[in-house]
Amino acid sequence: MSVRRVGLVGARGHTGRELLRLIADRDDVELVFASSREWAGQPVSEMAPEIATDLAFEALGPDDVAARAVDAVILALPNGAAAPFVAALSPGTVIVDLSADYRFDDAWTYGLPEIHGREALAGARRIANPGCYATAGQLAIAPWRGRLAGDAHVFGVSGYSGAGTTPSRKNDTAALADNLMPYALSGHLHEREMTRHMSEGVRFTPHVAAFFRGIVATTHLTLKAPVTPAEVAQAYAAAYAGEALIRVMDGIPEVRDGALQPGAVIGGFALDESGRKLVVVSALDNLLKGAAVQAMQNLALALGLPEGVYSPSPL
Repeated sequence: MSVRRVGLVGARGHTGRELLRLIADRDDVELVFASSREWAGQPVSEMAPEIATDLAFEALGPDDVAARAVDAVILALPNGAAAPFVAALSPGTVIVDLSADYRFDDAWTYGLPEIHGREALAGARRIANPGCYATAGQLAIAPWRGRLAGDAHVFGVSGYSGAGTTPSRKNDTAALADNLMPYALSGHLHEREMTRHMSEGVRFTPHVAAFFRGIVATTHLTLKAPVTPAEVAQAYAAAYAGEALIRVMDGIPEVRDGALQPGAVIGGFALDESGRKLVVVSALDNLLKGAAVQAMQNLALALGLPEGVYSPSPL
């Protein structure tokens, strides 16, 4: 199998660092360039020692990226910054965009393989990577699509790496100390994303806490018909049977169960006396299954490569 040539735009951030590590782990993918204005001219190996070549970071604009001979480009840019690169790249180049810019665009394939299927990703050229909270919430909701009586309610807490590297209150460790910070109380982007891709009403409230990485999401579901605890367990076991990155556990997942791990954990299943009100807890790493690992899954599927086995993060 030939080695596929890949470029990374937006290599400086937390997710970019994980992407560099994951690309280096594969022998069927070669990193051809890594673009970062802030790190331009510095060796990529200074940030990512796993990169054994003498590649240096570059400050590349859309036309510069389009001029490179690559099979795929991963865009790890802030929301609103992807469009010029998308416009410049040829239709035959695979683009995996980690921003929210194309998650609502029907011309793009939404890449959450365990829920929305791998068939559409095979050969796809424009892939929108899901949001981290949206991944955690959808994993909890998906087995009950079409069986819900009312909105799903997702209470999410993330580490402050989810706020990115641009300084704000949400990644200010002094403001977060001994604190839990709610924000975007209505209409959060990931609320709309889950609603769209689940075809179910979703209410979502995000919070950020003082830990660096990881997400825990507690999801409340009201079902149309009563179920038993055994039926709940079977629903999740069946939904994620054979999925290497989804683990269904007996206990209640905590942040530490998902942090640094390449996949997600789902558990904590609790029913009320009616058998219709169900609580589910999911945990994952916002930088991995919530971003970089999912991007690599999508990239591999689009290029016809094995999804691969992803190691925990040492970072």
